[in-house]
Amino acid sequence: MAIDPLYATALEDSAWEIPQDFDTLFNWNYSDERADLLNLYNKGKTMQWDTDSRIDWSQELDPDDPLGIPIELFPLYGADFFMKMSAKEQGEARRHQAAWSNSQFLHGEQGALICSAKIVQNVPDTEAKFYAATQVMDEARHVETYKKFVEKIGVAYPITGPLKTLLDQVLRDSRWDMTYLGMQVVIEGLALAAFANIRDHAKDPLASAVNAYVMQDEARHVAFGRLALREFYPELSQAERNEREEFLIEACYLMRDRFSSSEMWENLGYPIEECKRHLEGSESMKMFRTNLFSRIVPIVKDIGLWGDKIQSAYKDMGVLGFAQLDIDAMQEHDNAVAEEHDARRVHVDAAIDAGRSAAE
Repeated sequence: MAIDPLYATALEDSAWEIPQDFDTLFNWNYSDERADLLNLYNKGKTMQWDTDSRIDWSQELDPDDPLGIPIELFPLYGADFFMKMSAKEQGEARRHQAAWSNSQFLHGEQGALICSAKIVQNVPDTEAKFYAATQVMDEARHVETYKKFVEKIGVAYPITGPLKTLLDQVLRDSRWDMTYLGMQVVIEGLALAAFANIRDHAKDPLASAVNAYVMQDEARHVAFGRLALREFYPELSQAERNEREEFLIEACYLMRDRFSSSEMWENLGYPIEECKRHLEGSESMKMFRTNLFSRIVPIVKDIGLWGDKIQSAYKDMGVLGFAQLDIDAMQEHDNAVAEEHDARRVHVDAAIDAGRSAAE
């Protein structure tokens, strides 16, 4: 079904048109020299999955706590007006916050779907076109998956302003590397950290599995961006690299502000100024916003956009220390966690089958 009836606030329009002007490149050499990209392409082919069969959608969500996240991690926990609410009122707030965050994941995945299709058209190398084609399928599956999850929650929210602004910038830019930079590095890098927060803290098995499986794919997508960009950027002039660093700085500040979710608090009738003061002063929210960049910063350093200005910006944001993280180890962990979910699902299915056989 369409999710229109689930939107908690009115949509401006049911469709969003972005004029684009970029070259579509054919490559008659059909090159196969990039073994790293071809290996990633082979992984992309063999690791396709079906959301209907891999995820148990028969599981029901707790309407008062759809994600099963400890209430201490709720953004407004500790605010005077929130602590005075009844358990039912707090449950409604948690439901809407889960709906808002997963709606943004859904909209972001549609953005990734469109961006990856654009990459297939205008990236110059055949090997990169091959891998990007597998990502198109991945992103379609992610849209399908988060749509199903938002439907389970029963409430949806329109795309937030900062995410829409960044998608608009990325899609309007004709340069293929800027699509990579905006989508594969910034939007998907930040999404990975947000997904991990739910995957690692959610007590609800459905919420945890959805994010674990999507993260397994996203780790490959981020690797794709790294492989393509760290070979391309050394070829650019310093002025061209400076331009891309300026874009990164603006994009990171924009995405940091994305999680204020003011439109959701306003829809719920909460005191907006009090919400803002609490979110700005909350130590847990400061930590959450900081950790969002744990995936982005080491990738930016890895691809070579590591001038004084971007390091200064990351220092100002309190995230410069993430440059020392091992992104490969984090991606291996993402894959391992998804495989653990698969193993648990197989174990549960086997137990159910054994029980049925015994009953017969």
